[in-house]
Amino acid sequence: MGKASYALELKGITKAFGTKVVANQDVDLQVKYGEILAILGENGSGKTTLMNMVSGIYYPDKGQIFVDGKEVTIKSPKDAFDFRIGMIHQHFKLVDVFSAAENIVLGIDDGQKYNLKKAKQRIREITDKYGFQIDLDKKIYAMSVSEKQTVEIIKVLYRGADILILDEPTAVLTPQETQKLFAVLRNMKKDNKTVIIITHKLHEVLEISDRVAILRKGKNAGMVNTDEANEQILTEAMVGEQVDLNIERKEPKDPQTRLVVKRLNVKNRQGENALTDINFSVSSGEIFGIAGISGSGQKELLESIAGLQRCEKGSSILYTDSDEVEQQLVGKTPREIRKLGIAMSFVPEDRLGMGLVGNMDITDNMMLRSYKNGKSEFLDRKKPRELAETIINDLEVVTPSTSTPVRRLSGGNVQKVLVGREIALEPRVLMVAYPVRGLDINSSYMIYNLLNEQKEKGVSIIFVGEDLDVLIALCDRIMVINSGEITGILDGRTAKKDEIGLLMTKTNGGADNEAK
Repeated sequence: MGKASYALELKGITKAFGTKVVANQDVDLQVKYGEILAILGENGSGKTTLMNMVSGIYYPDKGQIFVDGKEVTIKSPKDAFDFRIGMIHQHFKLVDVFSAAENIVLGIDDGQKYNLKKAKQRIREITDKYGFQIDLDKKIYAMSVSEKQTVEIIKVLYRGADILILDEPTAVLTPQETQKLFAVLRNMKKDNKTVIIITHKLHEVLEISDRVAILRKGKNAGMVNTDEANEQILTEAMVGEQVDLNIERKEPKDPQTRLVVKRLNVKNRQGENALTDINFSVSSGEIFGIAGISGSGQKELLESIAGLQRCEKGSSILYTDSDEVEQQLVGKTPREIRKLGIAMSFVPEDRLGMGLVGNMDITDNMMLRSYKNGKSEFLDRKKPRELAETIINDLEVVTPSTSTPVRRLSGGNVQKVLVGREIALEPRVLMVAYPVRGLDINSSYMIYNLLNEQKEKGVSIIFVGEDLDVLIALCDRIMVINSGEITGILDGRTAKKDEIGLLMTKTNGGADNEAK
């Protein structure tokens, strides 16, 4: 290690996209050897952009980057690797049909003849040293998200990185997988590696980091020693004002059964079971949470209720409207189901691919939902524009105007438009999947409050989430699914995080757990 004070230092880094969006402005940052630094900030505060400049994806408009005390120029990820910097992104870049070992050595030109056996030996030295658990011969397509992430981290270490940057590494992990990852990161710290984590999960910041760098609207908003911080201090630094961190949970008022799902079986495209014997009910005025590792059947479940998935014979989804008229949803078209008052706001991984049209502006994206009601509304832009303006004001969407193309908004703002649009339709059953994925704390609480307002109006809300703290604080009941089967249904008021985590990884069917 050099005699420099810092492994990495940034001075006056500025990056703008176009004339209106300044992602980073005069940012300074110092990262020590052998420390875990968390970079915390709201959506659009410039966390990922800043680290993308360190890892060679973007080039700063202004400012200097120092590695080991020497000023460096990083114009590509290859340059970053030359300075022993590696970044693990939210979306993995792995070749599905290759094994873990093949992906790790892929693209390395070290002048040596390709020798997988030798490479595996070197990989095993890394896995043993830091405590990774991975089957090197397993193909990527057969892996869980956490295994894929492990491959990405080993890949970066195999290339010799001393500075590791992880972008939202725990977003799709269970609590148990998160703890495993944290154990590995602590081992890296012991080995004098420098680890930078981009995140917005405050409890994790407090658990794993040594120091926290806070960004607000693209600028420095403070550097705090973790042992002197708490959630309130971090939130106020991040948002710039006091924030009430309590999600209010009221008892459901006069709950009536709204939806009864029985013997729901759904097959995926490959003909395998995506959902097996799902049984549960949801009442009016309740928030019914669904927890599970990503890809456990959450998407298929919501899409079955919305009429977008074909259900197997014998499946039943009964909907009772406010006049107590029962309707069988299986066999109905999505349009018929929507007319009954069942809305789905699915915030997919690819927000622009599924939920919104990127090249259309916010007003036109509102019209996507309303034009089906007849010609006149399609021609009448007034209502959708008013709706767009309401959503922009109520949810504080950062946009130059309602006529800005949606693809020009940040991910968090796109999400607000998606969720706001569904709520504005005043449905009786509102299904939301990952409505706060990637949103900062302030925006997230706005959406929780919106959902609670809907709950008080007697709307049945099905909430698929990944942050267990939020599921426990917000939901009246929580159903856990794993590999398309129910492993338990818990009372949100008494559920414990580790209990949900265990159910998320449990494999036997738990249809007998249905809470009446």
